[in-house]
Amino acid sequence: MRFALLGNHRDGVQMADALVATGRHEIVAVTEAEMRGRWTTAQHIADLEEILADPAVDAVIVASKPTERAAVLRRALQSERHVLCVHPADQAPDTAYEAAMIEADTKKVLFPLLPDAHHPGVVRLHELLTQSVGPVGNLELLQIERSSSANVLLDAGLDGYKPSLPDWHVLRLLGGDAAEVSAFAREEEVDAAEPLLVAGRFENAALFEMTLLPNQPETRLRITALGDRGGAELFFPLGAPGPAFLSWRDAAGAHHEESWDIADPWPAVVAQFDRAIAGNAESSVATLSWQEEIRILELDDAVRRSVHRRRSSTLEYPAATEEAGFKGTMTLVGCGLIWVILLLLVLSVWVPWMGWLIGPALAFFLLLQMLRWVIPGPKR
Repeated sequence: MRFALLGNHRDGVQMADALVATGRHEIVAVTEAEMRGRWTTAQHIADLEEILADPAVDAVIVASKPTERAAVLRRALQSERHVLCVHPADQAPDTAYEAAMIEADTKKVLFPLLPDAHHPGVVRLHELLTQSVGPVGNLELLQIERSSSANVLLDAGLDGYKPSLPDWHVLRLLGGDAAEVSAFAREEEVDAAEPLLVAGRFENAALFEMTLLPNQPETRLRITALGDRGGAELFFPLGAPGPAFLSWRDAAGAHHEESWDIADPWPAVVAQFDRAIAGNAESSVATLSWQEEIRILELDDAVRRSVHRRRSSTLEYPAATEEAGFKGTMTLVGCGLIWVILLLLVLSVWVPWMGWLIGPALAFFLLLQMLRWVIPGPKR
């Protein structure tokens, strides 16, 4: 597969390196001049439209500046090519919703670049949490503490741009969907230079806590899982994706520890992208899809609302199905019909024949209700 790199974001460059390393993919164009010498097969083409008009380009990596990423993503999807996008796609989930609809129309793969949950230490911790008779048991509390000598938030320091939180993909992998989020900061907005505390509840009733500490003397990441049988801790003393140490105790009380040197998560991300292109339903532990990007952006948005309003944010995940859409439409039609009937009743005082329109209006609404039985539904 031949692909192009739009921008120079670190994650996009590393994904391009991993794709080229497989020998199955070839990079043919880059938009940034400093990238031209990195790959011998890549041409420097500054014009985005020229790249997207080239039929030789099968896929593009959107690695533009955060303030330009949403517009580039939209244009790349409209060109009907496979798209890989650096996270976050935008500072609000609306762009991700729109991208999902375009993906459904074009039938091309839309793939987020979220490498953190592919670290072997995170994958191993997930295995401990999902074992039927594991050392942790049923998860009760998940704690993530990240400190850095610089900024902790993603894309921080840009004027007018809201930074995003790290580690959401890891948290969702280990605990599942979040049902409620509460965030605490010193001011009424998320500030990259200030500590941030996030607490919440998963849909499975387990609790979680994230502590983000910028401008600390050292950089480290600690993930602790506590259950009804015991606990496990994954520690990155130099921050991810550096060396990692996983420790836990078994049912007999024996201490266990595993360790990894600096791990490269990108080959696992490439493998998932290859499966998505091939239409293979097989998936790994940290499954990647655009739905994951949507959920993470929704969590970012929930945190910002919680900090601003000083109260918890509840997350809901309605199923977007034809049946749900039909019910929603009929609810709106029914509410509108009530107002029409009231209006006709009032007008019938002066124009008596308008009262006779109430019956046909009700009959039309009942006819619409019969469509669910007349028109066959989708196969399950």
